[in-house]
Amino acid sequence: MNGSEPERHRLAALLVSQGVLTSPWLREAVETMPREQFLHPGVFLDEGRNWRPVTALGTASDEWSKIAYSVDTLTTQLDGHLTADQVGEPVAGVPTSSSTDPTTVVGMIEALDLTAGHRVLEIGTGTGYSTALMCHYLGEDNVTTIEVDPQVAARADAALEAVGHSTWTMTGDGLLGHPRRAPYDRVIATCAVRRIPHTWIRQTRPGGIILSTVGSWPWGTGLAKVTVGDDGTAEGAIIGRSSFMQARAQAATPLAGDLSARTAYADSERIALLSPLVLEEWMPAFLAQLAVPGAQFVRATDGDGSLLRYLFDAERESFAEFVAADGGRWTVRQGGPVALWDDVERSLVAWQDAGLPEIESVRLRVTPASHRYWIDQVPSLCWEHRIT
Repeated sequence: MNGSEPERHRLAALLVSQGVLTSPWLREAVETMPREQFLHPGVFLDEGRNWRPVTALGTASDEWSKIAYSVDTLTTQLDGHLTADQVGEPVAGVPTSSSTDPTTVVGMIEALDLTAGHRVLEIGTGTGYSTALMCHYLGEDNVTTIEVDPQVAARADAALEAVGHSTWTMTGDGLLGHPRRAPYDRVIATCAVRRIPHTWIRQTRPGGIILSTVGSWPWGTGLAKVTVGDDGTAEGAIIGRSSFMQARAQAATPLAGDLSARTAYADSERIALLSPLVLEEWMPAFLAQLAVPGAQFVRATDGDGSLLRYLFDAERESFAEFVAADGGRWTVRQGGPVALWDDVERSLVAWQDAGLPEIESVRLRVTPASHRYWIDQVPSLCWEHRIT
């Protein structure tokens, strides 16, 4: 464990220089906690179309330390089961568990405003590294962490035990929280959720803080920080951009079948006021998810190589299909009971007219019946998602 001490101090110094790491206790935790302990049995490095497996046993110690103490997110599982020790060559796959980059991990823990004695519920144990950082300060009895994947949870629990923290590591659906150890002073989620579950609010003390990434796309999501009130509501703001894997119970199912069949019957067709390519930018994507929650943005190519873009809302059986037209314009065809692009376009035009406020301008209030988002300086920008 002592062999990585120089790397730990270097990482802490880097995070301090970036302005991410400010609390003395958290710097001590970063300098103490061996990140490599939480990467067993190995990681997958992104090589474009494939993932290259790297394990400690098969890698020179200096190269392994360089990987372990990089500021990158390190993928530790593919396709819900595959780990780096199970393959010897680069493989294709979808990341399903990772060790999040230390900048994000430390920044989120700083945003929790922890003080000694706080009781924390962590949703998404992952490798257990962030759990260990909090245990270092709060003590293992004050940190409860829950992980949906039994194999991931077992590896995290073993790593936590190895560094001396026999914390409360649970296996289950984190969207339900863990009521048996409630109430908590803080709830932190290391996965993205479509909306903050009210069960988390019920399990948090009045005055407590919930920190979670909200949104359902791989990009264009925001880090919500809300304070729980005495009346069972919570209110706060989006404090920055954030990107995490979706909670598994809410992960979108890839659209199957012929896209042309899904868009065969349009109720309207017009020239779009805005290019759908704006949805590939962070803030427009975030606003689109507020305007049409539940919709997926799909990128495709026609048989002749021309770009195609779609919005699909499978639950409401609605779609918007975009086809590139002359002069850099786009034609939008819409079908179903909801004119998806009309709703998105209305929000984006109002946002542009207001001077393109950043994601930190978005506020939110959560009640048992709804989630309400708004931007103070733009009265027309307000979205209410009813919970039915």
